[in-house]
Amino acid sequence: MVTILLSTFNGEAYLPEQLASFLTQSFTDWRLLWRDDGSSDNSVAIMHRFAVSVGAERCRELTDSGTHYGAAASFLRLLAAGSSTAMVAFADQDDVWLPDKLSNAVRHVRAAGDVPVLYCARQFLVDEQLRGHRLSVLHSDKGFPACLTQNIANGNTLVMNQQAALLVTAASAPEASLHDWWSYIVISAHGGRVIFDPEPQVLYRLHEKNMIGRAQPWPERAMAALRRGPHVFMTTMRRHAGALKGAQLAMPPEALADLTKVDAALSGGFSSRVGALRCPRFRRESWLENILFSYWFIKG
Repeated sequence: MVTILLSTFNGEAYLPEQLASFLTQSFTDWRLLWRDDGSSDNSVAIMHRFAVSVGAERCRELTDSGTHYGAAASFLRLLAAGSSTAMVAFADQDDVWLPDKLSNAVRHVRAAGDVPVLYCARQFLVDEQLRGHRLSVLHSDKGFPACLTQNIANGNTLVMNQQAALLVTAASAPEASLHDWWSYIVISAHGGRVIFDPEPQVLYRLHEKNMIGRAQPWPERAMAALRRGPHVFMTTMRRHAGALKGAQLAMPPEALADLTKVDAALSGGFSSRVGALRCPRFRRESWLENILFSYWFIKG
């Protein structure tokens, strides 16, 4: 059984197409758990009609639906409520899943064995009318602590097994963290398996409300980072490292040693920061991004 986790917020324009794509999945052993994050449009009515069409047992609304928490907090509340099933899958309201999206994810997760597993995949980037089909960035997982430097887990493709979902639920996310990035960090830090599928599984709809979250090639990411400056990046890293340390969950010795070194460097001086950069996997993916990251980390 896969529990699809869907948070809605003023999504009436695109929501019906996403719901229809659930019904075309070749893997049919799924249920939908959803909550509305305070919509002022017809999103809730659309969801209620869908529940009637598929049955209440297959489409369940979370009891706190209607309260506004923000997207990340809303998804994490859904994760906590849905983590009793074998697998969970995050779903964005404005995308369209390809027919084998769930079956491919389930196959990869099952093959990984009895460990915490996080699966994610590439996307087709499309416009509001689902035209274009440009491929998103092809990432590779560098493990921990590389996950503190960037997020490779596209939330709209993310599937976790129960072991992974319970780990993420047990570790409180820091302020302003994204649910997909935090999930990726927690699973990497605790010795789980992260799978990045090079085959696209989702039509990721780009429109004016989600252009900030679009998947960019690394030169664009580097230029965007330069424009933003180091403050947001370093603040996010401090929050993630602090939340991991505060979670007090069992981490592999090597990962714990790296976290201790990075956390100390974030509040330390020049020598401790240079020392942390010697951690073999404390890197971003591209050489240009890594140069900028190293400069920002040393500068603080």
